[in-house]
Amino acid sequence: MKTRVLSLAEALLVTFLWSTSYILIKIGLKEMNPVAFAAYRYVLASIVLMLPTCWFYRKRLKRPDLKQLLLFFWLGFTGYFIAQGLQFMGLYYLQPITVTFILNLTPISVLILGALVIKEKPTFLQVGGISITLLGVLVFFSESLFASEEVLGILVTFCSGIGWAAYMIFSRHQLRENKENVLVLTVSSMIFGSVMLFGTTVFTGNVIQVSFNGWMIILWLSIVNTALAFVLWNHALKTLRAYEQAILQNTMLIQITGLAYFFLNETVTIKKAVGIIMVFIGVLIVQMRKSGREKES
Repeated sequence: MKTRVLSLAEALLVTFLWSTSYILIKIGLKEMNPVAFAAYRYVLASIVLMLPTCWFYRKRLKRPDLKQLLLFFWLGFTGYFIAQGLQFMGLYYLQPITVTFILNLTPISVLILGALVIKEKPTFLQVGGISITLLGVLVFFSESLFASEEVLGILVTFCSGIGWAAYMIFSRHQLRENKENVLVLTVSSMIFGSVMLFGTTVFTGNVIQVSFNGWMIILWLSIVNTALAFVLWNHALKTLRAYEQAILQNTMLIQITGLAYFFLNETVTIKKAVGIIMVFIGVLIVQMRKSGREKES
């Protein structure tokens, strides 16, 4: 029980860090294109993570076999190139609150993938919580009319959520079933993902010069909101179920709404507020567990 509570606290801390990322990314996008911005962030974060990994595990690191390399490549592709890269694209076209709401569809993908890949089945109560969450998303969007750019932003953000769902499912499987080291898995997959992002940046001619303020944002995002946050997130995955963590991410709706209101002057209508409340209730329901009926993972 104590381990579960600590893991929940760990995951919630990460959601706060990631919530601030949305605000910082939106500010940074005023001077940087999304492709280069994402590439710089994750290349730097990979370097930051690679140094302590090599130092602490230099005597235990083994040359990965082909199966491990393919897994790290897949995690880099889904979790960084697709999920994070397209999230930057989504924030380029949409407001942070809207992007967060779209990503709330991720639990459905996680639920389906989790049941198919690692045989994790949610309880009836948790399915009800997911349903309330999705209803909240529908209420939030019920009064919106989208321009063509916003439609593109919605599509790439939805694909970002699919990528993140795949990353969570396969990471959890590797951590729990194959006893992979958290730090090694995180940095290895991030290296593959950052190479893909940087390669795309060079290939598309999006390499840019960044101002001092821009580099400060990149440094914070890389060291705190990426390197530290991803290690904590993957560590929590060893205890929490994948779809539970995905639903826990929905608390970012409330966090980002407050941050966007204070720092980006975004307003929230009554319907959007109702949607946010419904999502919050859905999150609480999903976190409830039937005492004595479900074994701890």
